[in-house]
Amino acid sequence: MNQTTVHFVVMGVCGCGKTTAAQALQADFNCPYAEGDEFHTQENRDKMGAGIPLTDEDRYPWLRNLRDWMTAQAQQGEPFSVVTCSALKRQYRDILREAEGNVVFVHLAPPHDVNLARMMARKGHYMKAEMLTSQEAILEELGSDEAGVRIDNAGEPAEVEAEMLAWVRAQGYNV
Repeated sequence: MNQTTVHFVVMGVCGCGKTTAAQALQADFNCPYAEGDEFHTQENRDKMGAGIPLTDEDRYPWLRNLRDWMTAQAQQGEPFSVVTCSALKRQYRDILREAEGNVVFVHLAPPHDVNLARMMARKGHYMKAEMLTSQEAILEELGSDEAGVRIDNAGEPAEVEAEMLAWVRAQGYNV
């Protein structure tokens, strides 16, 4: 029997904990993992590093690259994959949902002050703390027809991971 691949997209604004949460999912499911930032063009990285918000046109090739990576995992027969991606707008998530398989979103949403403090503590990342406000301004919450969950992750990473994994298990996603 051919199982449909489930792709977990860990989403949210910069600094919300996507990488930490995604790595926990990847470890739990022992599945392929893609850090969304690695799929950006150098031009996008340069813009963000200079504090210039990306346009929708800047984001479309990046989103298509992530979609294609997820489809490749499904075509290779992987039961699960994990991707980090801000996926701020529904139209961006629509592109990701074009991937072969089922796409499920895990939206990490810490309060602004918690998120900003986390960003200020990061060293060497091209995404600057000033970009947080621009990302929050365009963020569209998951619609009721979008598979996923919102986790208000103000706690320690272990608490957030436990809440996320409990939700994933409650949905019936098990290795």
